[in-house]
Amino acid sequence: MLRRHLEGRGIRDRRVLAAMAKVPRERFVDARFHDSAYADQALGIACGQTISQPYMVGLMSQALELTGRERVLEVGTGSGYQAAVLAELARQVVSIERHQPLSRKAGEVLSDLGYTNVTLVVGDGTLGWPPAAPYDRVLVTAAAARVPPALLDQLVAGGTLVIPLGERDQQVLQAVRKLSGGPAAESLCACRFVPLVGEEGWTEG
Repeated sequence: MLRRHLEGRGIRDRRVLAAMAKVPRERFVDARFHDSAYADQALGIACGQTISQPYMVGLMSQALELTGRERVLEVGTGSGYQAAVLAELARQVVSIERHQPLSRKAGEVLSDLGYTNVTLVVGDGTLGWPPAAPYDRVLVTAAAARVPPALLDQLVAGGTLVIPLGERDQQVLQAVRKLSGGPAAESLCACRFVPLVGEEGWTEG
């Protein structure tokens, strides 16, 4: 049913659809939300964060145009659900989260599900994670007013960065390609994400 819904909303990448059909979303949501785990809506998780609605996970994953060979940086581990989907689609995933409890819990679920190609890091996601750079793709699951320079710096030439850009309460999802003449952005849809907090993002509160 989820696959039909996603296809109806324009998610056509077969690898993305297969990955989302395989990853058990209910494992990444709080027990009180199990009955609505596959509803197309964002759900609250600990530390005031959210797990994105399935459509947004599908759209962002599709926009990365992954073939299975890439190294991906995810900024904002959250529940770990998006990291699991990316692990099905890419060679390696590095996911950074500023809330240690979220990273720890996500790690437990990902390990229990058998994912061995995901590395979790606790830190300021606006600064990326230089030790594993460069990345073929970057996915940011929180909203920024502008693309943090460090994330573009850690992206390979020709690589794609997907990020919600705009104000704190309303954004546009953008796919930004790093080209020799400068970044080129494509607007995908209006959206609303939690703010990207950090040195190159929003301040707390």
